[in-house]
Formats: sequence, C-alpha cells, structure tokens
Amino acid sequence: MSLFRKIFGLKSKPEDTIKSEERGKYMPEIKLPIDEKFTINFKANGGKFLYCENMEEIYRTLKHILEENHWEDKNVFLLDSRLKELFKDFDLKTTRASSESEYFLSTCEYLIADDGSLLISSNQIAEKKLRELPPNFVIYATTSQFVENIGEGLRGIKNKNKERIPTNITTIKHFKALEDKDFLTYGSSSKNLYLLLLEDL
Repeated sequence: MSLFRKIFGLKSKPEDTIKSEERGKYMPEIKLPIDEKFTINFKANGGKFLYCENMEEIYRTLKHILEENHWEDKNVFLLDSRLKELFKDFDLKTTRASSESEYFLSTCEYLIADDGSLLISSNQIAEKKLRELPPNFVIYATTSQFVENIGEGLRGIKNKNKERIPTNITTIKHFKALEDKDFLTYGSSSKNLYLLLLEDL
C-alpha cells in the first residue's frame, strides 16, 4: 500500500488496478524487429516498398514499375555496371547524363531503420548532389543491408572499404513532394522512390 493511501485512508477501486495486458506509460517501448521498423518509417517518408523473395520477383516487379510509369523507352541514369549486367534482359536505355534521364537505377549502402532513410555514397552517385539526379529513383537492395542507425551504417561503409573510403556519403529520406517546407527540410531533395528489396538472409 502506498504512503498516501496510508495517510489519507484511500481504498483502491477495482478500476485503479492495471490490467496485465496494458503497458504503463513509463515502461520501455517494445523493440520492433529492424526490418519492420525500417518498413514503417520508410513508408511514413513516402517511399514505395516492394519486397521480393527471389530474382524472378525482382524482374517482374521492375517490369511493372517501368510499365506503370511508361518508362520502357525512357533514358535511365545508371552508373553501376553490375546493375547493367543484372538487368541486361530489359534493354534499358542507359545514359551517364542525369539531366537527360527519367529515372535513376541504383543500389545503396545501407537501409537505416531508425528513420527509414537510405544511405548512399560516391559508390552509387559518384560526386553528384541529390538535386542533380533525376526525380525518380528505383533502388535495388537486399535484406542484409538493414542497420539500426546511421552510425552503424557509417561503420559498415568504413569496414567494407578499408582501402579507400567512399566520399559524398549522404542519406535520402524524403520520398514525396513536401508541401509545407520548414527549416528541418530546407535544402532536402524529395524523390519519387521505389525500393526493390530482395530477401537474401
């Protein structure tokens, strides 16, 4: 019995007891799995999340994206030769001039669960700024690229690239046009982004 109840002689009412299935407001938050946390935050940022179990699903989904947006005959900004090889059956009209491209096809370094953003570097975008890239992104990533936060992602980049750490490291977080811009979103480039996520774990 609490001290106040002893002093004031208050009796507990049945509704004062906390039900076992309710959580108190000071209880620690239930920790979501990293992939679920990323998905929730990524969708809240306006991204289009497309989970695929195998490469056949990746190819089928990419085909739907291109058809839905009428990008089949449009130029694609593509810097990664591995992706060019991976999607060679699509006969993509690739170009290295971002200004002439309808969309950007790329990978990313990591998927940040904390805020639903994508960590990229010069490995994906060379030395270009986000605003210089096409407004539409199609990002190919795998489930092994999930990390909890940016710090973990930066450590991962450093460990993977011991010979030469990439430059131009940044995050893409806004995936829809921002109607009400404030000082927190000043200078951010919003992109229409599709994430093709392959299960590889």
